Amino acid sequence: MEVATGALGTLIPKLGQLLQDEYNLQKGAKKNIEFLSKELERIRAALCNVGEVPVEQLNELVRIWSRDVRELSYDMEDIVDTFMGRVQGPDTPSKKSAKRFIKKLGNIVTKAKTRHEIAKEIKDIKERVREVAERRDRYKVDAIKPVKTLVDPRITALYTKTTDLVGIDEAREELITRLTKGDGMSAQQQRVVSIVGFGGLGKTTLAKAVYDQLRVQFDCTAFVSVSQNPDLNKLLKNLLYELDKQKHAKIHSTMLEERHLIDLIREFLQNKRYLIVIDDIWDMKPWGILQCSLHDNGLKSIIITTTRILDVAEQIGGCYKQKPLTHESSKKLFYGRIFGSEGTCPGQYFEVSEKILKKCGGVPLAIITTSSLLANKSGNIKEWNDVCGSIGSGLARNPSMDGMRKILLLSYHDLPAHLKACLLYLSIFPEDYEIHKMRLIWKWIAEDFVHCEEESQSLFELGESYLNELLNRSLIQVASTNSDDTIWSCRVHDMVLELICSLSREESFVTTVLGDSRQSMPSSGSMVRRLSLQSTTWPTMEMSKLRSVTIFSPAIINTMPSLSCCHLLRVLDLEGCNLKEHPSLRFIGNLFHLRYLSLAVTGYAGELPVEIAKLQFLQTLRLDDTQIEELPSGIVGLTQLMCLSVAGRTSLPNGLLRYLPSLEMLGVVRVDSACIAGELGLLTQLRVLAVHLSIDKECRWDENMCTALVGSLGKLHKIQYLVVDSDMSANLEAGSVESLGNLSYLRIGTATSLPTWIRPALLLSSLDIAVVQVRREDIQVLGRLQALRYLDLTVAGDIIQVLERFMVSPDSFPCATTCTFDGFTMVPSTFPPGAMPRLENFTFVIPLEAFSRGEFTTDDLALGHLPSLQDVNVGLYFGVGKVSEEVVTKVTDKLRREADVHPNQPGLHLVAR
Repeated sequence: MEVATGALGTLIPKLGQLLQDEYNLQKGAKKNIEFLSKELERIRAALCNVGEVPVEQLNELVRIWSRDVRELSYDMEDIVDTFMGRVQGPDTPSKKSAKRFIKKLGNIVTKAKTRHEIAKEIKDIKERVREVAERRDRYKVDAIKPVKTLVDPRITALYTKTTDLVGIDEAREELITRLTKGDGMSAQQQRVVSIVGFGGLGKTTLAKAVYDQLRVQFDCTAFVSVSQNPDLNKLLKNLLYELDKQKHAKIHSTMLEERHLIDLIREFLQNKRYLIVIDDIWDMKPWGILQCSLHDNGLKSIIITTTRILDVAEQIGGCYKQKPLTHESSKKLFYGRIFGSEGTCPGQYFEVSEKILKKCGGVPLAIITTSSLLANKSGNIKEWNDVCGSIGSGLARNPSMDGMRKILLLSYHDLPAHLKACLLYLSIFPEDYEIHKMRLIWKWIAEDFVHCEEESQSLFELGESYLNELLNRSLIQVASTNSDDTIWSCRVHDMVLELICSLSREESFVTTVLGDSRQSMPSSGSMVRRLSLQSTTWPTMEMSKLRSVTIFSPAIINTMPSLSCCHLLRVLDLEGCNLKEHPSLRFIGNLFHLRYLSLAVTGYAGELPVEIAKLQFLQTLRLDDTQIEELPSGIVGLTQLMCLSVAGRTSLPNGLLRYLPSLEMLGVVRVDSACIAGELGLLTQLRVLAVHLSIDKECRWDENMCTALVGSLGKLHKIQYLVVDSDMSANLEAGSVESLGNLSYLRIGTATSLPTWIRPALLLSSLDIAVVQVRREDIQVLGRLQALRYLDLTVAGDIIQVLERFMVSPDSFPCATTCTFDGFTMVPSTFPPGAMPRLENFTFVIPLEAFSRGEFTTDDLALGHLPSLQDVNVGLYFGVGKVSEEVVTKVTDKLRREADVHPNQPGLHLVAR
């Protein structure tokens, strides 16, 4: 229902455009359009009404009616889009762009043939709309109301980081004791524990907590996830990579068979004590394969597994049945997510809260899902009672997976229509897939799920708010973050993915072809509109109505047919496919409606076809990690491009950037002249910019390039994320930059010195910079950056620079949590009590020669001045002179004592330099 509602929401404004005088339509056609617009408004209102009712409460006739409305709206939009393609006019939120589109379309519809075609299409559609409207009245769709039903939740399969802090201490200590103190086993024997329990009880969280506490005691560690339909070859490669990321950095690009991979793992682990977690095992086959590689080497190694299936846990051995949260832990989790703590909960909510907690039965998933729903209703006690009444009391008596689905559906039905479409779109991704935030949001935009109310709004920022809302409602999870704690990627938990895949099938929203050739086909009477390919063979199906193709199986590219006939295609995502041997991509020139094109990580080495200039609607072009040497000159015509991502080696045509005024993201762009650096200043909508300053084709370095770049930065008022890498140390001092008030992330490869435009007024959250020389005043400036959370300041070169001792003010670095000082001497005592109050991770260098000369003493190592310290990494720099063993011992012993007496007892890691 929500899909049809959203489709109509995009279609109705387009029909309104056809009534403009510029079209010069026949009177009969105009009247038909007016009829369509009014009738579709009524149908949309009825759909919104139906959308409030859970699917299971709707009779089959209403479901069929909703399906037919959806297909009708798609067909009507296809007609409009086809005419848009004929005039090559972009459909954008911009009013000016809309006027240009109308003018172009008017030039075509003045022709008699085109007017006749439009009139005929509209007449045919009118009959279909009339028939659908009659059925709406006959089925009394407008009168449908939701019925309160009992939900009987059984335990499901959603884990969350929230339980890291709630209710696992006792279980963690019990498991650690069991693993380390033994239960009659040989002291040297391999230990195995298999955590089993209902989905959503926090098995993964518990395993991770044990893993994090024990891992420092082992030679090597790994944490891998199996999932329901594992690729065993990839699983073994993941295990090798986790065991030694440096040694096996390229293991995923090899073609090794399982037997060879098992041998490599056995050889690697032969003389090492290891700790390995194998998460989410569904049957014995993957465990059997992994067990072959994890032989008992008599070094007290530990294996922890998690599973939802008791039989699997018992066969693996060491079965540990996880318990639900206690009532006190349940309350802490529930109230903490809504009010911050139980103590701040208003009194009128206690009674209904206790009822809800009783029904949740200590299941973290039930508590998290329900509390996330209620957090948006914290001012309305009636809505709390309604939610409580919708959850059956069967959870405590007989937990049910089906009931948990109903709890998840509560959160789903509470979403606005635009977020429902965005959530359903996640069903294109495979199980356990890490979804890059930018990739997802740009695809949402291409699919027309993101709509701005105002011209000044950024589509990407609005899409980012959609993502944050889904995170807030616990429907997706953060998978990884940037150094400034912004989201890099997200993941959908298995249970939520199962829910949205089933909803997607019901709505014929996405067609998924899985690795075993199983297909999640659309319902009867529906066309394939969005295709997610996770198999090795291209499916046989009608593709003329395709709007989106995303490929997750690289091998399928060898059987991919020509997509030239898919004129309505908006999204073509080939990321990760092997295109090194692919001869030509000329067919993309026929995909007039393409909005998102990704060749990222394909290794494509050919030329982009000149036909790419025909893609007048293109918004996102991703060419990162390809071997494309140069962009074609025709790309200047892609004026609607908002995201251009290229490989650092790719050259841009001269003057290109001035023709791409809509760009919001650009990287990693090769800049080898002052001309290109100056053109960057024309891109006033840029929010993300990554540049690589390079020598030109004649191996010359343009001395004016850095000055031009700094001048351009002064014009980029919206920039938030900036990366500047270079072949040589860059002098970024020249010029004045006054407009970087929105900059939150900055990385500079190597600069001659700290740029003077980095000053306290900036709201930088993350700064990663290498300089040729650091100055005392640089530390003072950085210390006054009030929002700075992550700092990595490195002095380039092999010689450690020694700063004269100085004291920063006590209020320096107020928000810093991670700090690295490398390549120059910086001892903790230079920070008085009160400085760096939030610092958790500290990396610095100690020049042992300076200790030998008496310039520093062990009294300078005062880690106690840093109250939040959790982890310390110290580089012991020997230099070129002779350092006595006595000095080394004195320094290392002092560091260990400092760590031992610190209230937090931070981890200490010493590395010789």
